[in-house]
Amino acid sequence: MESRSVKYGVFIAVGLIAYFLLVKLIGMHENPWFRIFNGFIVGYGIFKVIKETKYANGRNFNYFDGFKAGLIAGFIATIVFTLFMAVYIFHLNPEFAERIMETGLDKYSEEPGLLLFVIILEGFASAVILSLLFMQKFKPSNNIKQKDL
Repeated sequence: MESRSVKYGVFIAVGLIAYFLLVKLIGMHENPWFRIFNGFIVGYGIFKVIKETKYANGRNFNYFDGFKAGLIAGFIATIVFTLFMAVYIFHLNPEFAERIMETGLDKYSEEPGLLLFVIILEGFASAVILSLLFMQKFKPSNNIKQKDL
C-alpha cells in the first residue's frame, strides 16, 4: 500500500509543479486565486489512491487503510512541492516571495521561510481534510442489506 501512496504522492507533486510553471508562463503565478486549482489536483490524486487501495484490498479494505493511503500521498506531495518552492523562492526567483507576502503578510514580508511554512501547513491540512472527505464515499458499510432481512 505504501508504494501506491508514494507513486500517487509524486504524481500529485508533479501535477502541482506543472500547474505552477504553467501559470508562471502566462504571468499569473503571483495571483493567489490561481491556487484554488491546487485543491483539485490534490483532491484528484487522493481520490485515486484511496480508490485504488480499496480495489487492491477488496473485502479486506477498512477505513484506516484508505485514510492512511490518502494521508501518505498528500504528505509526500506536500513535501516534494514545498522543496520545489524552496528552490524556486531562494534560488530562482527571490523577489517572488516578497511580492506574494506583501499581499497578505505585510508586516512579516521579510521572512520568505514563512511562505514555505504556509505552503506546508496548507498541504498537510488539505491532505487530512480530503482523505477524511473521500473516505466517506469509500468506507465499508455495515448496513444490513434488504435481501438479508
